[in-house]
Amino acid sequence: MNLGKSIPVNLHILGKDYVVACPEEERDTLMDSAQYFNEKVQEVREGGKVVSTERIVVVSALNIIHEYLQYQQQQENDRLMFGDEIGEMEKKIKLALSEIK
Repeated sequence: MNLGKSIPVNLHILGKDYVVACPEEERDTLMDSAQYFNEKVQEVREGGKVVSTERIVVVSALNIIHEYLQYQQQQENDRLMFGDEIGEMEKKIKLALSEIK
């Protein structure tokens, strides 16, 4: 994939501003990702159990990775379930077609 020119993108996370370069066509996704990350970091911070910024960031990253892996597993489970259901439908269709002939 040939990505376009990199542009600077201003992100605001944990009350600090960061400038990150990314391909222009990925700007919106990067900004959405930063906003999501900032929300998760704020949740951990407001939980009050984690104090240092470094630990807040690490715990937030682990939470996001955990969410992602759960999502990925659910997608795999859905794919397997739908695959089985499609297989059953194919058998029924073949049986119905063979009865018609």
